[in-house]
Amino acid sequence: MKRITWHKHHKWFGLCISFFMLMFCLSGIVLNHRSLVADMNVSRKYLPTRYHYDRWNNGLLRGTLPYTGADSMPSILIYGSGGLWQTHADASSITDFNRGLPRGADYRNIRRVVSTPSGSLFAVSPFGLYRCGADGCWTTVSLPLEGDERLTDIEIMGDTLVVVSRSYLYLSIAPYTDFHKIQPDTPDGYDGRVSWFRTVWLLHSGELFGTVGKLVVDGIALILILLCLTGLACWCLPGCTKRLRSRHRTTVGTTRLTRFSLLWHNRIGRWTIVLTLLICLTGWCLRPPVMIPLVMNKMKPLPGTLLSNPNPWHDRLRLLRYDEACGDWLLSTSEGFFALSLPEGTVKRLTDTPPVSVMGLNVLQKDMAGRWLCGSFSGLYVWDRQQCTSTDYFTHVSAPTKSGAPFGQQAISGFSSDFAAGPFPVGYGEGTEAIPQPEELSTLPMSLWNAALEVHSGRIYIGSAATLFFIFVAGLAAMWCLWSGWKLKNGRRRTEN
Repeated sequence: MKRITWHKHHKWFGLCISFFMLMFCLSGIVLNHRSLVADMNVSRKYLPTRYHYDRWNNGLLRGTLPYTGADSMPSILIYGSGGLWQTHADASSITDFNRGLPRGADYRNIRRVVSTPSGSLFAVSPFGLYRCGADGCWTTVSLPLEGDERLTDIEIMGDTLVVVSRSYLYLSIAPYTDFHKIQPDTPDGYDGRVSWFRTVWLLHSGELFGTVGKLVVDGIALILILLCLTGLACWCLPGCTKRLRSRHRTTVGTTRLTRFSLLWHNRIGRWTIVLTLLICLTGWCLRPPVMIPLVMNKMKPLPGTLLSNPNPWHDRLRLLRYDEACGDWLLSTSEGFFALSLPEGTVKRLTDTPPVSVMGLNVLQKDMAGRWLCGSFSGLYVWDRQQCTSTDYFTHVSAPTKSGAPFGQQAISGFSSDFAAGPFPVGYGEGTEAIPQPEELSTLPMSLWNAALEVHSGRIYIGSAATLFFIFVAGLAAMWCLWSGWKLKNGRRRTEN
């Protein structure tokens, strides 16, 4: 290909992708340090209206819990991605129930609430376990967590309270002041392999190699930012210099800055081409269509990396429920469902289970007939564990034997059976009309981390369609821009020689 063609490709692809590349880099740095930004929020009123809460969508209503407070009046607690609210069976009035919780939206992303036999409330978010006293104020409960461990669920049976993280279980009995960490036994058939998708995901963020890896990827993001800025400078400054000359003004400053920008744009791009191409390639692989074969295939974990962990449940645990009918604990993981015995920690893999989105369950509770309702972004299914049957909640046809796409026709984010309106599911996008949502909840803050995720995935620009093609197109454009710049510079060097 002629040098002039490489130059045009590099110039125009670079101009088209520069804004999005800057957003990729800045949001990626935020995503790599969630704990550091957990206290920072972004108001939804400054975001597109699809991010506003409407009819309890976007996970605002994940579940509910009947509750009798200090006033002895029966009420219902609503919990979800924006915190907790107290209401009654007719949902005629809804009041805030977040007193004492940290202000950060990440801390108020309540995964579940349970009530002890004595009437105490416990709530769990990814960043903390909270307990509500008789005064209606929440306090943080300390857990013996490892590093940056995230919490996913909480369950109670009698006076036994179990908190679930992504890697361990934490068991406590009344008065719930001490928690004992439990690592479930290695399941039968465990071979230690991990999905290619998980490996590429952690490689893209650098987390595969721990904190050092994340800092290296942060450095690559800064390099890409410099390439974007110096490239834009090389495009803009010659025009500025020409206009200054036409006005008989000095051009020494703009000329020097142009040469400086071009020099370092070429040097940085040439020295870091392997790293910048790798970060673009791994990010491109994390969305369809490339992600599909990555999700479906597994590999042995790379030695010395985060995935090479002696805990067979590392980053695999999701939800836990006690099943009275079977007398065991039902454990949902990224590897499927298991029957669990506590405190022994023995597990048994369950078969004939309903399909679950790769993004995990959002609903796991029993219906009036004692069957399990299993809701995720792949749909809502009724699972009769004794009869080993699963049916679609809406169509009543048999559930597929394999999980489908991450998003199905019905993306379920919540469910409630505690209101006078009767049982109802909540869709992630469409929400529910079963109970009214107060208008003041529509612009509750979003965590800075979640806002960065929307920017990084491209959904902030074009909505959910970005999942299908935005990353695919943007990734190809970014890689071609880098490659054409490499070819352009190498062609120039060969010509000079």
